[in-house]
Amino acid sequence: MTTAELRGLGEALGLDVVGAARAEAYEGTERDIRERRARGLFADMRFTMARPEVSCHPELLLPNGRTVVSAALCYYAPAEPPGPGEGRLSRYTWSDRYAELRSKLDELGRRLGGEYRVLVDANQHVDREAAARSGVGFYGKNTLLITRSHGSWVVLGTLVTDAELEPTAPLGLDCGSCRLCVDACPTGALDEPGTLDATKCLSYWTQSPEPIPERYRVELGDQVYGCDICQDVCPWNRGVEKRRAAETPPAQAEPAVSLVDWLQADASELRERYARLYVPRNDGRYLKRNALVALGNTGGPEHRAEAAAFLGDDDAMLADAAAWAVGRIDERHAS
Repeated sequence: MTTAELRGLGEALGLDVVGAARAEAYEGTERDIRERRARGLFADMRFTMARPEVSCHPELLLPNGRTVVSAALCYYAPAEPPGPGEGRLSRYTWSDRYAELRSKLDELGRRLGGEYRVLVDANQHVDREAAARSGVGFYGKNTLLITRSHGSWVVLGTLVTDAELEPTAPLGLDCGSCRLCVDACPTGALDEPGTLDATKCLSYWTQSPEPIPERYRVELGDQVYGCDICQDVCPWNRGVEKRRAAETPPAQAEPAVSLVDWLQADASELRERYARLYVPRNDGRYLKRNALVALGNTGGPEHRAEAAAFLGDDDAMLADAAAWAVGRIDERHAS
């Protein structure tokens, strides 16, 4: 199959970008993962970094696998900013676009014929490296994959197949002298451009089983899950909102959440409701912790009682977050 034929098939299936590369080891990426892990830059994250001897070897993911097909699906959708008492979710979490991408790649595999394996949001494969090799995008200084037409507002997925496809060329692009994302990060997580220090990353701390350090709580603002700061300032992401202005978020999309609702909900029910999110230990209490921090940063005096209700909680994590939130609300609204 030629590059043009693959791209035509991808377009017919509703994929925004598609490319192909040979199923070969990612030796440089494997070295980078091991080096950064040794430096402690991944904190306690595992994901694709846990077993680089697997995730950096697509040639081992499928018997007789010849080609790695990478695909990107844009998830950008317009939305109003959160209002009073609401928390902000990272754009990629508003709906489960991974499920949509997984379905499209499965159909692509069927049309290609032969044996194939679909990997979407999977720990067994470093999808960004495959996407960079196949010209789907290039690595940004914020470590995200940046596509030509949709910037970094994309979810990535992979299809390993025994079909022989013509490789697509890498883009040969980079961020040049731009460092807007580096300078915009309020915690310095990108001070080494192209390398993320997860121990300073706000997105990481919303997903960490450890207490959120006090020095980062104010910086979280109204964010209850993830962080889009480095994407919001990226020049490659400008114009996406115009190109997709006519698009409406999926019916189930949730750009913002009620912080009070999160705090009043049963932790198990809350976790079940947000099954699409990675939550430490599959425990909804961590979402409540995030809601308390966000309420401290954005809530008014009318929200103080909701936070104060957790002051005597048996869970030390929630009690600590509540004490901080109450103090923060009092500080912000002191006469």
